[in-house]
Amino acid sequence: MLAAGEPVLGPGDDAGALKVSGGEILVSTDTITEDHDFRLSWPSGYQHSAFDIGWKSVAQNLSDINAMGGTATGLVTSLSMPVDTKLSWVEDFARGMRAALDAFGASKVSMLGGDLGRSAQISVTTTVLGEALEGKVLRSGARPGNVVALAGRAGVALGGLSILEGDVPPSQWTRGMRRLVDGQCRPQPPLTAGPAAALAGATAMLDVSDGLVRDLGRLAKASGVSFELDSVALQDLSANLVHQAQLVGHDPMDWVLYGGEDFGLLATFASAEAVPEEFVVIGRGMRPAGRRACVSLNGVNLSNGKGFDHFESGSPKA
Repeated sequence: MLAAGEPVLGPGDDAGALKVSGGEILVSTDTITEDHDFRLSWPSGYQHSAFDIGWKSVAQNLSDINAMGGTATGLVTSLSMPVDTKLSWVEDFARGMRAALDAFGASKVSMLGGDLGRSAQISVTTTVLGEALEGKVLRSGARPGNVVALAGRAGVALGGLSILEGDVPPSQWTRGMRRLVDGQCRPQPPLTAGPAAALAGATAMLDVSDGLVRDLGRLAKASGVSFELDSVALQDLSANLVHQAQLVGHDPMDWVLYGGEDFGLLATFASAEAVPEEFVVIGRGMRPAGRRACVSLNGVNLSNGKGFDHFESGSPKA
């Protein structure tokens, strides 16, 4: 039997778990860094606000607790920045954190403190604590025959990144383009979906931070199950992105399949009837045809390396 303070779940899922007297604490941490996860000034001319950086630092960490079927209870933040950073920037950053907690219905999450440090670039590390009242949900529980479902957005953040990295200045953005940029800078994780999925008996779950295909591939690998995606469901997800994608010369289906940082939630269930209303079914689990589990669409393996990887060169994350 584990004593209080001993880990009951280590690395490998979206959050760890620590045994305490009376239950378990979920713990997750994440870092966003200037010129890797965001730019202060984008090629389009857009200036990224401290408010939005604070918002995103909260959103991505709450999403990890959500992906375990949990609810956040507290957070700490370490902010490192150049010595010439203005106090008003730090205050705007803090307002963004608080606004995100309020917007996501997490206003009771305690901001427990953190640390300020000096660095050449802005870097934010946020650690969130939480609890799973219905029991934590891991990545490794999916089975052949399970349906896989998505809660939240898909492709919006990558669409926003494409616009930020493009050559159309903000003064010429359409309302739809601004909506996508907002999705990149102020993501909206579906924080009621995680606990709802746990209550509904989700067999496996994780959030979409590096791309739907890449993250579903991680769930497939952890569970030893392949997934065949539903082309009709994916077309429905991309329908609202078609016009904006055409404006910037991109394929909206690529945004849906390979875009991350919408912080939607992927979960598997024993049947479609068990899927909560926050989710839409996008595919089904199958026994792997070969030695490796994969993600496919219309019989074509999509596990081609697209999506975000911290150690690959290229644009800021999305």
